[in-house]
Amino acid sequence: MNPIPNNTICLWFDKEAEDAARFYAATFPDSSVGAVTRAPADYPNGKTGDVLTVQFSVLGIPCLGLNAGPAFRHSEAFSFQVATDTQEETDRYWNAIVGNGGEASACGWCKDRWGLSWQITPRALLQAIADPDPAAAKRAFEAMMTMGKIDIAAIEAARRG
Repeated sequence: MNPIPNNTICLWFDKEAEDAARFYAATFPDSSVGAVTRAPADYPNGKTGDVLTVQFSVLGIPCLGLNAGPAFRHSEAFSFQVATDTQEETDRYWNAIVGNGGEASACGWCKDRWGLSWQITPRALLQAIADPDPAAAKRAFEAMMTMGKIDIAAIEAARRG
């Protein structure tokens, strides 16, 4: 039995918590799938033996996937923000999420096929919009506002002016 952490992010899924956890573990480093608990009895949205919960981690963050039916959906009010160091890393995560049934959005945001939101955020972007030169920060921010997936070279060019 896996130890239960003091604080865990619980993510509500209809019935696909295990599929999502396995995708995250295969996509991101320092991610894994732990204990899978099956329902000991029938419940309103499932039957005895159905996967009820899945312990997993995403980039070292402990999570619990709960298969609890369609009553609640993920929204942008919660997202994982993944900091990246290179365009290759940015592209890899973005393409994995969007290319596996997900959906592109704006300013580095995307959703996976289960509706969970992700921010694939290059560190270069964070540094650019915090530039002590307000004009450089503004140019970088305005460039970001035109993007879906973040283009590091374009952000750096806008920052330089």
